[in-house]
Amino acid sequence: MTLRIDISGLPSERIRFAASPLAELTAMLHVLAEPGHHPERAVWVRDVQGRLPPELTERLREAEFLWRSSQADFLIPARPRPTLAQELDDVDRIDDEAYVTAALVTTCGSNRVPFATSSPLSDATARERALDLAQARGPRQEAFAERLLADPGAVRARVRHTLEQCAEAFFGTAWAGVAVQIATDLRVKKDLLKRRGIEAALASVSGAVTLAPDGDCIIVDKLQDKATAARGGGVTFIPSVFSRPHLVAVHAPGWQPVLQYPVTDTRPPEPVSLETVTLRLEALAHPVRLRLLRTLARGPHTTGELAHTWGLSMPEASRHLAVLRRAGLLTARRHGRYVRYSLNLPDLTTLGGDLLAAVLR
Repeated sequence: MTLRIDISGLPSERIRFAASPLAELTAMLHVLAEPGHHPERAVWVRDVQGRLPPELTERLREAEFLWRSSQADFLIPARPRPTLAQELDDVDRIDDEAYVTAALVTTCGSNRVPFATSSPLSDATARERALDLAQARGPRQEAFAERLLADPGAVRARVRHTLEQCAEAFFGTAWAGVAVQIATDLRVKKDLLKRRGIEAALASVSGAVTLAPDGDCIIVDKLQDKATAARGGGVTFIPSVFSRPHLVAVHAPGWQPVLQYPVTDTRPPEPVSLETVTLRLEALAHPVRLRLLRTLARGPHTTGELAHTWGLSMPEASRHLAVLRRAGLLTARRHGRYVRYSLNLPDLTTLGGDLLAAVLR
């Protein structure tokens, strides 16, 4: 399964590497919303959360659906600017329909939103579908979706103000702390692109990003089968210190392709026991469990949602989820009377390296 970005006929100067304050702030907000995905940031999370004003904490809860499970496309800019304020100004210039649709994709669940051909702002059927999906994902999602559809301008202004408050509360200091690392990575990538071409530059981004043999397509190894094209705007690559282990891709119709990739981390990883590696490999050896992981890669789901998606009985789905959870590949979080399962992305993404290290240790 891959994301394919068509770059046929694209001039080399349209392959862009650039830093984005807004994209890095979005990565930080994701870390704060899902600290379990980023255990190496535990100290930073505790420090920031301990200093956040209560009002800002509540505002972040209101809008966390824009960056928690996936990032809204308008938060990963295709044309990064030097400052956060400039990038927020660009977001303000996006029309309401594009903004609302992108926001609802993250709020309702990107794999179940049928907004490709109709806007929930102008189409009553799409609107009701959006509200139904948001309601199924919890009262906060439902309340956010209702406000967004009722008064997009007010919600947009509130989200911007929240991001500006984040800049004052923690982002300014954190951005200053990672700016040198990001600038260094950009120099390396731009030099590779200039001297050795796009294939070498892509190889330095991630082992999951490659150039097709014919040179006309960038292939991103993701748990999805999608395709997009880089037309006049090209493709933008944004380095991030806080996004690890995520490789974030913007590929929806109407949006210029963007990849936010983690800057290389030189710190040695903690060793994983061979017993743990074996348990995880055994858990992944069943095709049904692989299907469940494919769905969970798109966002948290309940047992009932997974059973319905793959035509399983509730007991059968529960048994497979239990195996995956014992292997440490899932996390569970209760929301009222429902339990939502999520991927343990750090341990899942390092499984191959963990196996090799365990064998050679």
